Amino acid sequence: MDSEAHEKRKSDLVLSNSKQDFMHHKRAIGTSKHYVCGYCAAFTNIAITFPIQKVLFRQQLYGLRTRDAIRQLERDGIRNLYRGILPPLMQKTTTLALMFGLYEDFSSLLLRHTNSPEIVTRSVAAILAGTTEAILTPFERIQTLLQDCKHHDRFTNTYQAFKVLRPYGFREYYRGLIPILVRNGPSNALFFGLRKPIKQCLPEAKSYSANLVNDFICGGLLGAMLGFLFFPVNVVKARMQSQIGGEFASFGKILMTIWTERDGKLTHLFRGAHLNYHRSILSWGIINATYELLLKLF
Repeated sequence: MDSEAHEKRKSDLVLSNSKQDFMHHKRAIGTSKHYVCGYCAAFTNIAITFPIQKVLFRQQLYGLRTRDAIRQLERDGIRNLYRGILPPLMQKTTTLALMFGLYEDFSSLLLRHTNSPEIVTRSVAAILAGTTEAILTPFERIQTLLQDCKHHDRFTNTYQAFKVLRPYGFREYYRGLIPILVRNGPSNALFFGLRKPIKQCLPEAKSYSANLVNDFICGGLLGAMLGFLFFPVNVVKARMQSQIGGEFASFGKILMTIWTERDGKLTHLFRGAHLNYHRSILSWGIINATYELLLKLF
């Protein structure tokens, strides 16, 4: 009898351990899928929208009209159209993987250990995720340098650009960090906070394709709104990051310099905003729809 009881306890222990291992494995998969889906969504978006982003960047940096920015790219030639795509592929895919994944992880952690209202907890989680993304600033920095035509003769690829910055010190890789921090945290909080309410305002999706369209519209509207709201921040960031060496001017000083150069007109500061608006609709529509699609398939 004792032998049978011992064997039963042993069998129950094995089953219990197996169940715990299974649940741990399931939780690990549940956590990692947000990172994977965010990564794939970003890759899809960048591959489609990079040429549009390049036109927008030239407008932000030089204050050009859309047609002049397009002509500038035409003069650069087709072989330079996708020049600079490697840094955003590396940076944006990782950034969005962190954005979606860390948001879920921080939300879960804070909801378990705090008694704050859920909206506050999730907003803090979104800001923490956005702040963590700023670790990848060097890739955004290199992308800026590669897209700026005045640096075309100085280096031809990502590795050379990283190498050129090395003599200037580690800090040079993080030039433009302040506007990135100003942008990332608040925009993440607004994106995750408004995504669900906006989707609930759309007509009820009664099919798989209709739900995909709703996700696209929701992401696109949010992306366009946030892109317009933080457009001047990105203008300052582009100016900061196009510089190699020299003074690390403050955010306010760079903004006033640009304001003076553009005749103190708000419309000139927002040059490129309309293209950014349309690009953001497409870009964030793709990201949100792809992310939600993959999340269901995972």
